[in-house]
Amino acid sequence: MSKSNPPKSPAALDFKSATLYTVRVVLHDHNLPALVAALDQRMSDAGSLFENEPVVIDAAGVDGLVEWDALIQALRGHALHPIGVIASLDNLEAAQACGLPAVDLSAAPVRPVSTPAPDKDVPVVAPMAPPQLATQDVTSPMVAPAAMVVHHQLRSGQRIYARNTDLIVIGVVNRGAEVIADGNIHVYGALRGKAMAGARGDASARIFTTSLDPELLAIAGVYRVIETQLDKSLHKQAAIVRLEGDSLHIASLDSRI
Repeated sequence: MSKSNPPKSPAALDFKSATLYTVRVVLHDHNLPALVAALDQRMSDAGSLFENEPVVIDAAGVDGLVEWDALIQALRGHALHPIGVIASLDNLEAAQACGLPAVDLSAAPVRPVSTPAPDKDVPVVAPMAPPQLATQDVTSPMVAPAAMVVHHQLRSGQRIYARNTDLIVIGVVNRGAEVIADGNIHVYGALRGKAMAGARGDASARIFTTSLDPELLAIAGVYRVIETQLDKSLHKQAAIVRLEGDSLHIASLDSRI
């Protein structure tokens, strides 16, 4: 008589894929006092924006050897949690000795560049042409996926991240909520929380909203904490936010029509 195998018990753990939004801390110097002073200033300017965020330390542009253990402790002192490093040679080896694995932050897919068409180039409505069989253009570049659309308001503590694409929110983004996108952000409702477009470095990304009253705005890592009420021409008005050089420019949509 053959023996039957006992039933398998449920697995105590499992592995599943996940997408994690992280802050990249880019080092421009290896000198510890200079790094700590810059960190203190940045965190003071940002308030609670980055508190309890996972961070990747990017030392790819640093030649000298970083004091990794002290830098990690300084980051943790500001409630930042280092989870990886981008570095090479001695800096990579030293960072790994402190428990930081090497990570690769791939660039976001290149999105098609949109430019406004002159009035004379706007096409008129013409009769529909007979359908033709589509041919595949093997030389066409990869395009970003369709925009992520959220059809409800976001409450305090909620975070939405549109990876590799644009984010469209049809509803209110309340204070304490965060909307993040590698592309553009559109909020058809009041933007009262934090909006971060171009999260992986796309400086051409924009933020659009029908009612601007945010806690924080950021594009490609350049951010502005809104501590005082915006000018009345912008406060709770339809607006567009774009990056000009190293600063954010906010304009009323009405003034651009």
